[in-house]
Amino acid sequence: MTMRRCSWAEGDAQMTAYHDAEWGVPVHDSRLLWEMLVLEGFQAGLSWRTILHRRDGFRSAFDQFDPAVVARYDQAKIEALMADARIIRARAKIEAAIGGARIYVAMQEAGEDFSAWLWGLAGGAPVRNDGIHVPASSPTSEAISRALKARGFKFVGPTIAYAWMQAVGMINDHAPYCFRRDQVSAA
Repeated sequence: MTMRRCSWAEGDAQMTAYHDAEWGVPVHDSRLLWEMLVLEGFQAGLSWRTILHRRDGFRSAFDQFDPAVVARYDQAKIEALMADARIIRARAKIEAAIGGARIYVAMQEAGEDFSAWLWGLAGGAPVRNDGIHVPASSPTSEAISRALKARGFKFVGPTIAYAWMQAVGMINDHAPYCFRRDQVSAA
């Protein structure tokens, strides 16, 4: 019997592996939630496939997405990132990642847990949609976008927030026929 998966994950080995192991699995690790938010921001105007194929380069260029390290980046590091062909070289997105790291660190220093805050905004538990009518945004992604923007995060509009929520398992939008749909719900 052939396992069926979401159609977007077919035809590319990295996309298939990402779908089968990561997409939609609930993430509660604050650092990983921030990494995925940064990567979703870099995706704006591009495809997730483009970002996924450069993820290792992003991780290397951004010091494994250690917010404490990224928060200390200076102009020289920004220029080095602008010259790094392993990533998307968009100054506004690079600066947004650095600004986001600074916000993350400030929250941490104030005793706020990034994961608890975001999951609280999302209702505290994953939502399983029908997997047929997948919107570009939702009232929850709009609320999360507003909350992130109020903190000073950039490249976190409602559509980016929705895609991020799918990626980190706040929303299960696996297709009804996808073998991962029930597995992710049980996670």
